[in-house]
Order: sequence, then structure tokens, then C-alpha cells
Amino acid sequence: MPDIEGIRVPFLPAGGIQELERQTKFSPDLKVRTSFEEIFNSELSKLKFSAHAQNRINSRDIEIDDESVQRLNNAVEKAKEKGSKESLVIFDDKAFIINIPSKTIITALDKLQLNSNIITNIDSAVFA
Repeated sequence: MPDIEGIRVPFLPAGGIQELERQTKFSPDLKVRTSFEEIFNSELSKLKFSAHAQNRINSRDIEIDDESVQRLNNAVEKAKEKGSKESLVIFDDKAFIINIPSKTIITALDKLQLNSNIITNIDSAVFA
């Protein structure tokens, strides 16, 4: 029975032991291009949707495309610059209440809800 790094294996890999060892050795010039911290910070900086917001978006048939996400991101940055904590972001015929520090969309409103609701617990409004 052949040994691979001191472990007996019940088979001989295709290409033999030399091929397996060649494929599994760590190459010193292979570098990790992105650190965990960079990935983690990148994910934290992304706009997030709460479960409640996702339910409202689905039940109210609110369409969110890449352009909408970009507009929301821009609005969040503007509100953050002004020191906002909870902001109402309005564009087209939809609105979103967003927690600015965590970049989390709390809820979503369509035109019907905008006309019939009172918006409370916000400290700013952004027209995107």
C-alpha cells in the first residue's frame, strides 16, 4: 500500500504519488489577495435589508434594481454626512426608512402607503 505524507492510502492516485504531491504542495508565490478584514469591512459597508423590509418589498411589489440600490447608497452617504440616524429616503414612487449607522433598510413603502401613512421616528428625509 502506498504512503502519502506518512498516511497509508488504499489506492494509487492517477499520475502516481508524485503527481498528488506536486498538486498539493503550497506554492510560496501563491498569495492571499484579499484579507479577511478587507472582506469583512466590505460586507459591513454594503446596504442591508431587514427581514421586515424584504417582506414589505415582496408584498408591495416594489422593484429594486441596481440603479435603485445605487441611489439608496448615495442617499445613505448624504444622510451620514449630515449626522442622520434614521432617514426617510424617497425616490420615484417608493420610499424607504433606513438606519443610517448600520446601513439597514428597515421598511419599504410604495405610493399608496406614502399617501396614507404618517412617518415617525425619523430625523431626516432624503430625496434621491
